[in-house]
This record gives sequence, structure tokens and C-alpha cells, in this order.
Amino acid sequence: MNILGIDSSGNTASVAYITDGVVKAEFNINNKKTHSETLLPMIDTILKAANVDMESIDMIAVAAGPGSFTGLRIGASTVKGLGLALDKEVIPVPTLHGLAFNVAFSKGVVAPIMDARRNQVYAGIYRTGEKLEVIMDQDALDIHDFIEKINENGEEVTFVGDGISVFKEVMEEELKVPYHFAPAGMNRQRAASIAALGEIYAAQGLAVKSDDFSLIYLRKSQAEREREERLKQGE
Repeated sequence: MNILGIDSSGNTASVAYITDGVVKAEFNINNKKTHSETLLPMIDTILKAANVDMESIDMIAVAAGPGSFTGLRIGASTVKGLGLALDKEVIPVPTLHGLAFNVAFSKGVVAPIMDARRNQVYAGIYRTGEKLEVIMDQDALDIHDFIEKINENGEEVTFVGDGISVFKEVMEEELKVPYHFAPAGMNRQRAASIAALGEIYAAQGLAVKSDDFSLIYLRKSQAEREREERLKQGE
């Protein structure tokens, strides 16, 4: 199976092409360019590098959220457009599942953690191997509450995601279990992991038509929250 993987859920834009579990090409950019500028050129670049054309793609796997609202929507519109033009199904992969799969076979559990602002994180707890076992699925919660859940689980843990750089100090202060931080190359979104999980999820019948693909937000956008606050103040 030939799968195109796309992840635009965070600052990193990532595109990968895999064939039957082998990564043929991967392109990652984390230089603050908007994903609307980078995704389509990146897709073109990796397909040319892999010496394949768009028609060779069987399915498109995409990070479905949570994450940056703008980034997710850019990724969704790109995938929907490609899926419609190529008549290909889309495999939605929860963002934190993909992050956890970056460090598959880690000892203990893996805890992907993304900065959600306002002292909150998008986070989850997983056991990783050939497949992904959910201990606590992705959720939006206070960083202190998440650390408490990690401590309650009681297992050695590997953290991955951009939340590490934001909350590293508080994690070091409050964690009571052995822990590790994933190194560069593993600690940000990677489309190869999205594509690899997409292949597994496709085999489970989780692919959808491009028109039926929807994003996972977990919470309202900042604009929506600010609008609700203004409405409350005007009551």
C-alpha cells in the first residue's frame, strides 16, 4: 500500500511517502513558514524524490488533531482537495497517536504533550509497539492535572512533543516516576509516523471518504472563546 502522510498540526510541517511499511521519502520543516506556503511544494518534492506520481497514492493519512487550529485547517483543506481530485480515501490519525508512535517500543509508556496555551496541554498516555495501546487517550487538560495522571499511572515514561520545552521545569519538579525526554528527530510531529499508523488504521477499516473527514479539536478556538467572553460581558 502506498500512503501519503501529512502533519500540519503544530509548528512543524511534515510530509512523508511510505510503501508497505517502508519510508521512501520524508520532508520536515520547522522554520515558522506558514503551512499554506509549504505543504503542496513539500508533497511535490517528496513524490519526485520517490520517483512516483500522485496517481500512485492509495490513501492519504493526516494528523486530524488536536493542535494549531490554523495548521489543522490548512492540512484538512489540502487533504480534502487531494482526496477529491484523486478519488482517494483519507485516514484520520489523532495527532498524539502519531507523536507517540515516534518513539515506539519505548520502555514503560509514552506521553505526547503539546502546548495548548493558558497552562493547558493536549496530552495522552500510550503503550507503544507494533500497534498503539491507549492508557489515557488525548485530551485537553491542565499541566498539573496531567502530571498527576502520569504519577498515578506509576510507570516509567518517555515524553515527546513541543510541550516539553514549555513545561520541562514544572515536570522535573512534580514528576515522581522515572522519565525521559525524546531527543531531536523524535520530539516533534513526523508524517512518517502518521503514515505508518495510517496503514494500521486503514487495515482496521478506519479510512473515510474525503468529504467525510473531520478534525478533532478537543476545545474551542481562541477566537471562539474570546467571542463567548465578550457576549458574557455584554449580558
